Amino acid sequence: MKRPPRVLVVDDEEMARRDLAHVLKKQNYDVTVAATGSEALKLIELTEFDVVLTDLKMAGVDGMEILRECKRLHPLTEVIVITGYATVDSAIDAMRQGAYHYIPKPYRVGEVRKVLSEAVEKVLLRAENLRLKEVLREYEESTHVKIITQNAAMLKVLETARQAALVDCNVLITGESGTGKDLMAKYIHEHSRRHKGPFLAINCGAFNQELLANELFGHEKGAFTGAGSRKIGIIEAAAGGTLFLDEVTEMAANMQVKLLRVIQEKQVMRLGGTTSLDVDVRFVAATNRRLDDAMESGKFRRDLFYRLNVVSLAIPSLAERRDDIQLLCNHFLAKHAKAMERPVPVLSPEVRDILQEHAFPGNVRELENIIERGVALCTRGTIETKHLPDEMRESKTAAGQVRDDEEWPTLAEHEIRYIQRVLEETEGNKTLAASILGIDRVSLWRKIKRFGLEETDSQTIRG
Repeated sequence: MKRPPRVLVVDDEEMARRDLAHVLKKQNYDVTVAATGSEALKLIELTEFDVVLTDLKMAGVDGMEILRECKRLHPLTEVIVITGYATVDSAIDAMRQGAYHYIPKPYRVGEVRKVLSEAVEKVLLRAENLRLKEVLREYEESTHVKIITQNAAMLKVLETARQAALVDCNVLITGESGTGKDLMAKYIHEHSRRHKGPFLAINCGAFNQELLANELFGHEKGAFTGAGSRKIGIIEAAAGGTLFLDEVTEMAANMQVKLLRVIQEKQVMRLGGTTSLDVDVRFVAATNRRLDDAMESGKFRRDLFYRLNVVSLAIPSLAERRDDIQLLCNHFLAKHAKAMERPVPVLSPEVRDILQEHAFPGNVRELENIIERGVALCTRGTIETKHLPDEMRESKTAAGQVRDDEEWPTLAEHEIRYIQRVLEETEGNKTLAASILGIDRVSLWRKIKRFGLEETDSQTIRG
């Protein structure tokens, strides 16, 4: 949310209304006030507020009517009910009607700020989820191959991929393991004129030299012991379509020579054969290695590199596109909940924070694995920290600990800093500051004198 959160304060007591609004404006909320319930209803009809703070007992239209009308017009708005006539029945009734929280008077300003902050966070998370779902829907409608992103660098890669797809040139994709190089290859195929042809893939690092040659080129009957019949190789089978060569730098040197000949001459010969066959294949290759190092060491041929690298696409790691993490989480939650025939769960705020800060050495593949695990383990509709892999929980715990050799501030230093901050936020209003600190005004005066803090005029909050 780029704008400040919109908050409506409804109270028929002028001082309580004014002072609460003053405190909230200091917290950078966009605050509107209403002196009566009727005035509040008119404002609610015109504006969708993020949170409404309303007194319960007021002449005419009371807080319960405001709550009901607000939920009718704006179901996503959170309503906090404040009352000096707190009863168990009224609290239960308010919560049943959809109130976010019920605060009895007299209240501490710090308590109101805390509850309001939590309500705003809930509104923001819900709004972000709705926005991300809309982004996902647009992606799902536009293509069968779904590359989920809102990251500027990744969107630029996708634009280059679409342009390359149209001109039918070979493409070399680089990126760390788990970034989705295979998905990018499928994306290129689907956006090309070859999309009606086959898309075939082979992992060049998964076979030894002899097996890879057999998989790529096929063989004639009797080409070697055990070759009882002809076999069509994957290059030949991909005619009219796209062949994806994953981990291409793992290919042996003599196999690289044979592949280079196929690309240059657009012909293939089966093992044991005597006739070359014309093939119309587009090659998309991928590697997670540093190509400069591979060529410098002689592991990968430069002439093959230039044949494959007509257009290069460097896929950023997930750590470089953190603005995609929550978007991808929503996608994987829906995907795996559907596969497991379960309701789509949500992530707890703690889990969202951990995922947002995680290094993701395994990139998108690792994130999907974490979400799939969470969907499988959670039973109450929310993925909690206990559903995360052990190493992630341990890493988070370690990150929150202070090393033994770090200098610890004293309790008095903590207290001075906190009191200074509260006084600054309340502009020296000692009655308000004492309320936030949870002490009486006299105790605050003593602390100000003891710590040598500057004194300012005070003002009282009532209601």
